[in-house]
Amino acid sequence: MISHMVILPVIWPLLFGALLLLLQKQSLQVLRIVSISSVSVLVLLTGWLLSVVNNGEILVYALGNWPPPFGIVLVADRLAAWMLIITALVSLCALLYAVRGTDTMGPHFHVLYQLQLFGLNGAFLTGDLFNLFVFFEILLLASYGLLLHGGGRLRTMAGLHFVIINLVGSTLFLFAVGTLYGLLGTLNMADLAVKVANVASEDIALIRTAGLLLFAVFALKAALLPLYLWLPAAYAHTSAPVAALFAIMTKVGAYSILRIYTLIFGEQAGPIANLIQPWLLPLALATLVAGVLGVLASTHLRQQVAYLVVASVGTLFIAFGINTSAGIAAGLYYLPHSTFAAAAFFLLADGIAKRRGEMGDRFEPGLIMMHQRIVGTLFFVAAVLVTGLPPLSGFVAKFMILQAALSHTALPWIMAIVLITSLFTIIALARSGSLIFYRAQAPQPSHAATDSHVRPSIVSDINGLVIATCLLALCVVIMIWAGAIIEFVQATANQLLQPDDYIKSVLGVEK
Repeated sequence: MISHMVILPVIWPLLFGALLLLLQKQSLQVLRIVSISSVSVLVLLTGWLLSVVNNGEILVYALGNWPPPFGIVLVADRLAAWMLIITALVSLCALLYAVRGTDTMGPHFHVLYQLQLFGLNGAFLTGDLFNLFVFFEILLLASYGLLLHGGGRLRTMAGLHFVIINLVGSTLFLFAVGTLYGLLGTLNMADLAVKVANVASEDIALIRTAGLLLFAVFALKAALLPLYLWLPAAYAHTSAPVAALFAIMTKVGAYSILRIYTLIFGEQAGPIANLIQPWLLPLALATLVAGVLGVLASTHLRQQVAYLVVASVGTLFIAFGINTSAGIAAGLYYLPHSTFAAAAFFLLADGIAKRRGEMGDRFEPGLIMMHQRIVGTLFFVAAVLVTGLPPLSGFVAKFMILQAALSHTALPWIMAIVLITSLFTIIALARSGSLIFYRAQAPQPSHAATDSHVRPSIVSDINGLVIATCLLALCVVIMIWAGAIIEFVQATANQLLQPDDYIKSVLGVEK
């Protein structure tokens, strides 16, 4: 019975997406209630799934009862459940923000939102490469619609760039999957792990090429240098709740790299072991530098937050690139922290832009805004989180990463780049906060009358602040329960680096 529950996080948003499509003629209030109810239940479902696999159990669900590797399987282990609960929490907060008005800017917002969750959850649970490709396409199709929701010249330009570059990525994904299937006769991840370890010597070069092609595709999804250029414009110009939801999108690429390159191309992959290790850490360090340079050069707050996402991708892959249990555990602790903090920052940036009227989110002194002290405090907390200052979760995560790097040969590079980029991020955010809050001027009576029509209503304004506060509070929760969470992520890292249990659970055989 429990194994049947594995499919629920996948089909639940699909069913509600179809239901919302049938209810399109109902009032917007009905659509909102149905959509929020669906995501709220998803939070409970994923929380329950996390509690079940917390003991190390790996749940396998074979669709149609077809035995692997011939049928489609969904696999729920610690990593998959961790990604599901993070996705559910950030999507609930983003949806609550969207129902303040974003969902009225175009048709089918709630349908696309549910399909986006269907694709995300499927990508985290699938046990074979072809269905990973399918779920990637589903979430990308939904994301195209959400990204362009509301229209506008800049949003459309960024959306077209996003669509074209992801189509190229999807084509490369198919080439890689086709090569692996042609050589090994399977796409089941557990079966691939067995067969790659025993591959014939004449096929090694092609398998290696396919593995590197997959890495390029996942690096594109994750926004790893030099394939990150699509992200700043796409995230900065879409609506705030969609940008907040997209904070988890880059993590799908990170998840895929972690899953594929520990299970199929990990230590036990024989002649193709540790395929991407020579590339991952240098690219991660370069991504962090490029992201922070973008943060320093940004002229608008939403653009700056988008570059903070790029910098967080670099930091995350530095942890994974260390390629030890401690490094992966540090990355898994950093992952929810960076997702919640980025999502909260996007919502705060949107609120700041609306309060400043014509000034928007440009880095220029404007007028004192509504609820300036509260907004300024939240901005300060978000800045402390993303820069990794003590005592919040960002500090704990970066401390874990640096501690994991102590025995690594690239320790000087890791220490220097992580610490120096953190300092530059502090400087950049201090400058942003100073321009927006401390140099703001009291409005003249004529300005107040002119600008009042662009400011959000008090109720909507408070609701937006409460939702952003909830996301920041999740980071505080990660810090308060750091002991239990660190124990969980360390167990998750150990499970990933010892894939025999995963293979045995799926195929019923030892590797």
